[in-house]
Amino acid sequence: MKKITNYLRAFYLLKRLQKRAYWKVDELQKYQNKRLRSLIRYVNTHSLFYKNIFKKNNINPRDIESKFDLSRLPIIRKNDIKSASQEIISDEYASGNLKCMSTSGSTGEPLFIYLSDFEIEFRKAKHLRANSSVGQKPWDKWVTLTGPQHFSKTTRLQRLIGLYTPVSVSVFNDVPTQYSLIEKLNPAVLEGYSSSILLLAKHKETWEKKTINPRFILGGAELIDLHSIEYIEKIFQVPFYDQYASVEFERIAWQCPEKKGYHIDSDAVIVQFLDKNGEEVSAGETGEVVVTSLFNYAMPFVRYNLGDVGIPSDEMCECGRNLPLMQMVEGRKDALLILPNGKLMTPRAFTYALHEFKYYNCIEKFQIVQNRIDAFDFILKIKEKSCKEEVVNTELLKHLQNIFNLKDVVFEIKFVDDIPLDKSGKLMAVVSKLKSNNQFKK
Repeated sequence: MKKITNYLRAFYLLKRLQKRAYWKVDELQKYQNKRLRSLIRYVNTHSLFYKNIFKKNNINPRDIESKFDLSRLPIIRKNDIKSASQEIISDEYASGNLKCMSTSGSTGEPLFIYLSDFEIEFRKAKHLRANSSVGQKPWDKWVTLTGPQHFSKTTRLQRLIGLYTPVSVSVFNDVPTQYSLIEKLNPAVLEGYSSSILLLAKHKETWEKKTINPRFILGGAELIDLHSIEYIEKIFQVPFYDQYASVEFERIAWQCPEKKGYHIDSDAVIVQFLDKNGEEVSAGETGEVVVTSLFNYAMPFVRYNLGDVGIPSDEMCECGRNLPLMQMVEGRKDALLILPNGKLMTPRAFTYALHEFKYYNCIEKFQIVQNRIDAFDFILKIKEKSCKEEVVNTELLKHLQNIFNLKDVVFEIKFVDDIPLDKSGKLMAVVSKLKSNNQFKK
């Protein structure tokens, strides 16, 4: 009964979210501020990490009444969360009873996230609101091109009645295999990592049987340029809708059919765009993306810097939804990698391969460097007093060969004390030293 009740609750949450998207602007702002006040009071009472922040900075939680008061609080970064360990988790929850998820390591630094059952259901509902906004129906055949760790996110009841039930295809398969599997499934909705969809489009262009014909395509997890999006739409002859999400917050912003910008989930998160001095930028200006979740209570995120860059907008969308808009997110831009046999591979395949590695918890930072067309370095910083380097080296080489089966490619594991940031202050997870690896320029 618990699974049925939880599933029905997720569907109820979806209906509420869909309704709130059409609330008047002032109603949305009042709701957002009410949720924020509740969150701030809660974290001050139940999270030692935030309680110490308020005390150290001499902040009275009752002074945080609206999103405009958030500037009183310091910005939190990934290293702060990692250093806090269990102190950030609410004392009302035992971490062993929470769902543990981890970031894919797209920035080279995996972070572990803890969620309650309700928070998982709410995140699913947020995801479905974004998808349904562009026309996804409950009984649509839905295929996702993703990592295997996302394969078991549906309940028995979902699979039984086929309601909003995704079928997953692994990004670790080569592109022809992916295409063949998706072809057999014949989806109405195709969703996946944007660069993986791009590779699929390239294969479709050269494939005699053009039998993958969804109504629309949903992309995310990474950025691709406008030219690539136009290319995908040309090959598939359907719209491509981009979504901005992270493991920490699930969906943050998404495109509706109007494609005027990205609708921010302002009833679930507060998104700020800050300049180098920590001040909010004006509409149309570029700023770092700092997010506060209004529904993460087990492991709260208040003023968390995602390491991305975005542009706020003061325009309204003709679709009738009053959720605020942001413009194209800029930031983590990975290039496709070319292999000796001429095939292309998305960098996400490598980062998710590490995510699936049985000793992934031992890795504090990593960077994958393509030195030659047939040679990759996996540069690892291992956590102190964690796994032995020789064990990680042996097992990781086996793991990579088992997943990719690339006999003509050499993988070398290198252990370092630290991995330096690039000039922008970011840690690039995948770096190609080849002069050019973009095969999609016309």
